[in-house]
Amino acid sequence: MNNSSDKPQYDLETIAIRAGFERSQFGEHSEPMYLTSSYLFDSAEDAAARFRGDVEGPVYARYTNPTVDLFESRIAALEGGEDAVATASGMAAILSTCMALLRAGDEVICSQDVFGSTTGLFANYLSKFGVKTHFAPLTDLAAWRAVSNDKTRLLYLETPSNPLCRVADIAAFAALASDTGAKLMVDNCFCTPALQTPLSFGADLVIHSATKYIDGQGRCLGGAVVGGAEDMAAVRAFLRTCGPTMSAFNAWVFLKGLETLSLRMHKHSENALAIAQWLAAQPEVVEVNYTGLESHPDHVLAKRQQSAFGGVLSFAVRGGREQAWACINGVEWLSLTANLGDAKTTIVHPATTTHGRLSQEERGAAGIGENLIRLSVGLESVNDIKNDLRRGLSRLSL
Repeated sequence: MNNSSDKPQYDLETIAIRAGFERSQFGEHSEPMYLTSSYLFDSAEDAAARFRGDVEGPVYARYTNPTVDLFESRIAALEGGEDAVATASGMAAILSTCMALLRAGDEVICSQDVFGSTTGLFANYLSKFGVKTHFAPLTDLAAWRAVSNDKTRLLYLETPSNPLCRVADIAAFAALASDTGAKLMVDNCFCTPALQTPLSFGADLVIHSATKYIDGQGRCLGGAVVGGAEDMAAVRAFLRTCGPTMSAFNAWVFLKGLETLSLRMHKHSENALAIAQWLAAQPEVVEVNYTGLESHPDHVLAKRQQSAFGGVLSFAVRGGREQAWACINGVEWLSLTANLGDAKTTIVHPATTTHGRLSQEERGAAGIGENLIRLSVGLESVNDIKNDLRRGLSRLSL
């Protein structure tokens, strides 16, 4: 399949399985894995031409590998982007994009309720290089507009957000970015292109932690950024020099994950909705954050932007940290881990793990309380997930 013709001719499920793959002379049916650190050249002249970029062909595996190239081609096709760059992790994708597109004196506006490491990257590290970041509530567009100025170069957000599942109006943020001469970068980790394509709503860049749903089984670390050809060329140049690149093995695993992405994401969504509805009826639970619930403040917007509501939710129990920990410690087989997007259901306490490095004030601004629990609903039996959560909730002393 040729990517230039995939988008008008094929549906997402077909693109996820076949886009970008051209068989070699061996006629292999499954995508091959190229485990090599370097490549041979036909001549000294060929080597010089490849290094100059005058002739196409792999040069060195830090920035050219056929398996990684195929993954990039396929994720770009799925998101509807011109190009993509694969990286060693989701955080490496964010860092590489920022280092490629920002410079000292530029300003960023970032949502308050993003992954804790994302907050740390903008607040603690990019600031060392003269990039200033303003943090604003995800759903308050006026607050973003109030801190935007002629130095604003990037708007960064997650939608749905981690862990409260708030939703941003991507088209409205894209309009704000256009008005200020900035680029809009959207973390699409919770939905993946199976459920949402931010570029189609006007975003300029899409970020993925492929570690999550792209893999789907908790096996490998990886990330990707998708966008226009010019921006991706700049990001790829950063990777060529600095090296936070994806391995061929991990790219091959992610390619296999993409083949079942649509099936998995819709099953995750189905299971998560059933669990969210059940949790909302439990006396030990005071709040459930899941966009699939009609009670969620962003339900209508999520329904408009997404084809389903995803597999991640969070819920608050009666009490504080002691009660949240008692619930988590009371489950028998749900996986207590900070990862999400796995076939296995995972449970975690955000305030002391994923967002634990934020100050109490920062967590408060992001709405992350001590009684909050995040659940990434897997592909197990819904009845079995409910029964294990019931064991955990029964440990609360109300």
